[in-house]
Amino acid sequence: MITVKTPKEIEFMRESCRIVKETLDFVGSRIHAGMTTKEVDDLVYKYIISCGAYPSELGFEGYPASSCVSVNEVVVHGIPGDRVILDGDIVSVDITAEKNGFHGDAARTFLIGNVSEERKKLVKVTEECFFKAIEGLRAGSHLYDIGYAVQTHAESHGYGVVRALTGHGIGRSMHEDPGVPNYGKRGTGMRLKAGMTICIEPMITLGTYRVLMDNNDGWTVTTADGKCAAHYENTVLITEDGVEILTL
Repeated sequence: MITVKTPKEIEFMRESCRIVKETLDFVGSRIHAGMTTKEVDDLVYKYIISCGAYPSELGFEGYPASSCVSVNEVVVHGIPGDRVILDGDIVSVDITAEKNGFHGDAARTFLIGNVSEERKKLVKVTEECFFKAIEGLRAGSHLYDIGYAVQTHAESHGYGVVRALTGHGIGRSMHEDPGVPNYGKRGTGMRLKAGMTICIEPMITLGTYRVLMDNNDGWTVTTADGKCAAHYENTVLITEDGVEILTL
């Protein structure tokens, strides 16, 4: 069921989204080669709790951490642990925070040390895909215009666009309707309404768009060919004349 938020609910979401944005800024200022992904997760937990919020991912369907920390070939849902972050890695940190009963969600891919030009470009284009997706987006736009914009931009650079995972609605629940694919046909899908809040999150790869699920932990998603992936996400409010990026 797709929900349209009231002005009061949107104010609550602005607060949760502000905390998410600040947490990612905090992590970005401290993440470095030599850290473990668990140490990154500890930063996330402590900062969100210090804001009087709760890390929504912790305990979600049994998920054991406060964030997803995905290195290189891991597309999303990397479980923080003893993996050491190395010079030249790219690391996606995806977090969700809940306060006053509403959630905010965003992800950034960080460059660690001396990153290759190939990986830098992937991260840059992935972020560009998000901003291409919101160009002209407003109430009345078609849902799949978002995916069309992401897919067109990514594939123009020869990159893969992950299809097995999508963005989503967000509000009182971390994941709400509708699903927001990163591919699609322009001019199709439901029409967006003012007051809808959705997460647009391009997941782009250097190679194939195909992914694999780790059958041992049931969470970690990697590229099928072992090549790097990048992830960029924001929570977006649809308005009558455009969008408001709540986590930026």
